[in-house]
Amino acid sequence: MKILIIIPALNEELNIGGVIDDLKAYVPEANLLVVNDGSTDSTAEIAYSYRATVINLPFNLGIGAAMQAGFKYAERNGYDIAVQFDGDGQHRADQLQDILNPIIDGNADITIGSRFINKGLYDAELPRLVGIRILSRIISIFIGQKITDPTSGFRAVNRKVIEFYSRYYPDDYPEPEALVLLHRAGFRIHEVPTLMRKRLMGNSSITIVKAIYYMIKVILAITIDIIKKVPGR
Repeated sequence: MKILIIIPALNEELNIGGVIDDLKAYVPEANLLVVNDGSTDSTAEIAYSYRATVINLPFNLGIGAAMQAGFKYAERNGYDIAVQFDGDGQHRADQLQDILNPIIDGNADITIGSRFINKGLYDAELPRLVGIRILSRIISIFIGQKITDPTSGFRAVNRKVIEFYSRYYPDDYPEPEALVLLHRAGFRIHEVPTLMRKRLMGNSSITIVKAIYYMIKVILAITIDIIKKVPGR
């Protein structure tokens, strides 16, 4: 199968080279696409030097727009599977096969790598952990399926979801809302346990205030998604 790894990146010059090396070591058969989301540092130049394909967005549009750009690229270039793999180094390429297998075997349309199944509790800050737990309960109720890690950005999708996401993908912090959209459109969602690490270098842009705002915004967005018309597949 033709596999594309989409790496959204904003000012990740300290991490992007290591992320690309990690992926090349474990999934050499996959193509790597770095979506440079308006970085003001050397993220794009370093990605080019590591021989990744790079899409440069004109300015910072957010993770949702960056990922949709990647899905549009995957659709237009005939990829069977697309993987979201963050540019900050927290995702581990040695865990990728566990995420890919349900897609390759035809048992899922989207696979989510969960930090909270079997392999040990992810060492998250308490406010973030509480927020994830609350969103987990809300989304699990809405879609009638237990989801332990709705904010995980470590995901793989098949061709049908690539085509769907090319047309419909949430803005801002899209991961939880995207699950509701997929469920309402009839796609099969599957979680697998994965190990993750904290970002390799640099600081996260998510503060406690942003985390609270994010949770409120996601809950409102999901509520609207439940009410509005289901997008066509």
